[in-house]
Amino acid sequence: MLAVALSLGSAIALGLARFSYALLLPAMKLDLGWSFAQAGAMNTANAFGYLLGALAFPRMSRRWPPSALLLAGCASTTLLMAASGLAFSTWLLLFLRVATGCGSALIFISGGVLAARLASLSTRGAGLLLGLYYGGTGWGILASAVLVPFTVAPRVHGWQYAWFALAAVCALCSAGAIVAARKIESNHARVARGAEANAAPPSATVAVSRMWLVLAGYTLFGVGYIGYMTFIVALLRNASMSATVITSFYVLLGVATVVSARLWSGLLDRMRGGQALAVLNALLGIATLVPALFMHPVAAFASGLLFGATFLSAVAATTAFVRHNLPADQWARGISAFTIVFALGQIVGPIVIGWVSDGAGLERGMLYSAMLLVLGAILAACQKPLQSAMAR
Repeated sequence: MLAVALSLGSAIALGLARFSYALLLPAMKLDLGWSFAQAGAMNTANAFGYLLGALAFPRMSRRWPPSALLLAGCASTTLLMAASGLAFSTWLLLFLRVATGCGSALIFISGGVLAARLASLSTRGAGLLLGLYYGGTGWGILASAVLVPFTVAPRVHGWQYAWFALAAVCALCSAGAIVAARKIESNHARVARGAEANAAPPSATVAVSRMWLVLAGYTLFGVGYIGYMTFIVALLRNASMSATVITSFYVLLGVATVVSARLWSGLLDRMRGGQALAVLNALLGIATLVPALFMHPVAAFASGLLFGATFLSAVAATTAFVRHNLPADQWARGISAFTIVFALGQIVGPIVIGWVSDGAGLERGMLYSAMLLVLGAILAACQKPLQSAMAR
């Protein structure tokens, strides 16, 4: 239950603050006269802010505990989401998306650290607990799928009401995530105090360069998956699919994300190298390729089901890799490293895929996203466990 409550933080950081934009994009693009490249730049701005937050997190975590950083991220993200409903300038919206990305990074990384600590308190099922936290993004996707279509008004700037509704849900989710974060931190501190007498000396720092293959694979995951999540709704709209079909697609995507934790928990527990990420990247490549080749509601639903059941487990796979291969006192550093390359991929993804889509169509953009995901799978598959990792 603590993992589920904490997962409301990931619902805010990704499901509400980032992925809801795919549903808002068509209305905002039409109203503000954007190209696909400009529309993609909004998610690039969000990812840039996410990168800034990820770079700042290691220094901030030395001064404040993860629960405090999660609280700061939840509060700032909620306020910024509401402010986005008041902005009509493209430049102001870009700034707000950058700031929202900073807040989202604080939530997501601190939540990941807390989820790893919670998993360390469990004798078994660590993969499930990590999956539950990251799978919480699905709750945000579900809320977005229900709220956005009903709150976008058919008038000039009618999309602003959706931002206000999303901000309200962020506030509700914040309460549950913050309570869970404080309980996990309290439990972890109690266990740590009990183990102080037998504490081992600080572990030797594991060089990040030793895991460059899995980091590279995760970077390409960031590029490929965000291209899908940014433009899939626009692709379905361009194919003249009804609003009911699109809403159903997004609901299915969210439900699949929520249940994905149990699907892949065994894989996350068994695979200590980059193989878990490789499997998940390959499946995501297939899911992304389907709508590029087949434009039919059945194909769209199959793509959404596979994508939703897989993409957040790829994020969980990196935290599992950190737990398997780094000592506990380096978990925050390891998770931050993965978050930084994740953000870099997401900066490149929306604007590049948007540029390709402007020139060659959205189907071509999806094809390129699929190719990058497959390449990421190949790189991650070559990553072996770190031999110097501390035995657990």
